[in-house]
Amino acid sequence: MILLRMKIDRYIPCDALKPFIKAFLLIESEQGMNNRILPDTALVMAFRLRGMVTFTDSSGEFTLPSQVITGIRKSSRIMNYAAGSATLLVLFTEAGPSAFFKAPMHHLFGQSISMEEFFCKKEIEEIEEKIYQSKTNNERFKCMEYFLTAQLKRHVLDPLVLQAIQTIKKHQGILSIYSLASLLCISQDAFEKRFRKSIGTSPKHFASIVRLKHIIATHSTSGTLAETAYDAGYFDQTHFNKDFKSFTGLTPSAFFRQEATW
Repeated sequence: MILLRMKIDRYIPCDALKPFIKAFLLIESEQGMNNRILPDTALVMAFRLRGMVTFTDSSGEFTLPSQVITGIRKSSRIMNYAAGSATLLVLFTEAGPSAFFKAPMHHLFGQSISMEEFFCKKEIEEIEEKIYQSKTNNERFKCMEYFLTAQLKRHVLDPLVLQAIQTIKKHQGILSIYSLASLLCISQDAFEKRFRKSIGTSPKHFASIVRLKHIIATHSTSGTLAETAYDAGYFDQTHFNKDFKSFTGLTPSAFFRQEATW
């Protein structure tokens, strides 16, 4: 996907990593730009290769460290890419991080934490050096692929959590968590604890992200916002507007007037 003043290269990982990682991205901004990043359903790992990258959220403005892992969030961030900046991103699958990190994923909720909290400092320094010395983006992707393959633990993704994710997405986030737990033949309390530990947020919040992202992805100017809210399972537009603004930082009408986000 190419945005104004931004180049994004995408790389699909090897078969061994596909169950755990969706893709690698390398974002380059020659002129500099701001971009609104919406909450997603999975963790992201980032290496800042050059230039300054800052982000602004409800807590203030922060500079992106040279390497960082960001957990699932409730609200959007405004990313500011300085002219000449470049960042390599690792986009995990929803359940993928548990194959690399020992800590329960919900400890990362709403946080951006240095990778040195999860990997050996020497290994981080080595992979950073290799990425910096690489001459092409494809070489950088290969370096990251090799690093993560080496870090991959013997791990079987939780089939119950995977089924829950599939069911939530199938219903576009519009379903009762109690009903979902019953479908999976597990108590709601046990299900929520198991889901949070593996995914990094509650199943209710995960479903909310899925629902709002689906609303945005399928939005049509031919219908009204009230119709959009009703189709998404909201009983009144006030509730929809509140959730939407909390998620994007903007009212629905203001959001759909702006340039596309990624």
